[in-house]
Amino acid sequence: MRTIKHLLKKEFLQIFRNKFMIPLIFFMPLIQLIILANAATFEIRNINFSVVDLDNSSYSRELISKFSRNGYFILKDFSFSSDEALEGFKRNETKLILNIPRNFEKDYRVSGKTKIQLLINAEDMSAAGIIYNYAGSIIQNFNRDIIIDFVNYGEQKPVPVINVSFSNWYNPELNYKTFMVPGILVILVTMIGTFLTGMNIAREKEIGTIEQLNVTPIKKYQFIIGKLFPFWLIGIAELFFGMILGLLLYNIPLLGSPFLILLLAAVYLIVVLGIGLLISTVTNTQQQAMFIAWFIMVLFILLGGIFTPVEYMPQWAKVIAFFNPIAHFNKAMRMIMLKGSGLKDVIQTLYILIIYAVVILSLAVWRYRKVE
Repeated sequence: MRTIKHLLKKEFLQIFRNKFMIPLIFFMPLIQLIILANAATFEIRNINFSVVDLDNSSYSRELISKFSRNGYFILKDFSFSSDEALEGFKRNETKLILNIPRNFEKDYRVSGKTKIQLLINAEDMSAAGIIYNYAGSIIQNFNRDIIIDFVNYGEQKPVPVINVSFSNWYNPELNYKTFMVPGILVILVTMIGTFLTGMNIAREKEIGTIEQLNVTPIKKYQFIIGKLFPFWLIGIAELFFGMILGLLLYNIPLLGSPFLILLLAAVYLIVVLGIGLLISTVTNTQQQAMFIAWFIMVLFILLGGIFTPVEYMPQWAKVIAFFNPIAHFNKAMRMIMLKGSGLKDVIQTLYILIIYAVVILSLAVWRYRKVE
């Protein structure tokens, strides 16, 4: 125990003397949380659109007004020619063309039916789908307002309308930051545990101090505990620091128990620290460790459900995601923070993370060679 205590003291001194590691530990989480929470979003605003209004009626002007006042669309061009609007479309100046045909209002008043055309730039399929949903919502809103005031063949009686009431659970305001911040916290903890552990041991190899430690009477388990435990503490501290920032900056809810998050994070950090240790056993320089860690992290993050839900992925990706610890921890974080889930709801995730921790850490310890 005394040996481990001295090793921990040595590691903390080494960490805080390293000018590169201090910004990585303390400033990287702050910058990433502030930037990514605002930039990593599927919400699209300031969508330039053009209008071809061949009807020029009160109904067409009302519909155009609803698009302009929505807050998501910006009226870029107004013309009476489809060819003219298409020129701006081809130059990528607009993402949407709202084409209103002649007799738009007349057909609506006479038959209760009319047509409009939406031309959407679908180079980015995800963005095109979001633009379509925005536009569809505006049109439905316009249609509802018209139906309420609709006079059916001169009778002062509105057409029957089905009124639908709905509520959005777990994220009532549909704020994308509420969805993203827990995922960003998972990324921060993962990067700290994997990158710092792998690079720290690789640095010992570069400067030659690892050889000095290897020829001492220090046991392998003492060395590994001394190397991993400081970063385990730092990871836990960074996670709760990020959660506090999320609460203060973005009003992210914390409906579940922070102690349950601590339990899951404690096990998860053992997993990522084991990955970092495993990387350090197959590399000799910090550069090599960083490249391998970055390659693994990119795959894990993209297939971890942080940006794209695992449920919407192809079957082969779902199989890979099952063996991805980030996917399990990310799912549990969102369940606890946003839904208020308890231990019984995430117990399966906890068991899976424990199995991963035992397997990966055992493999890393087995791979590490110490000269007795």
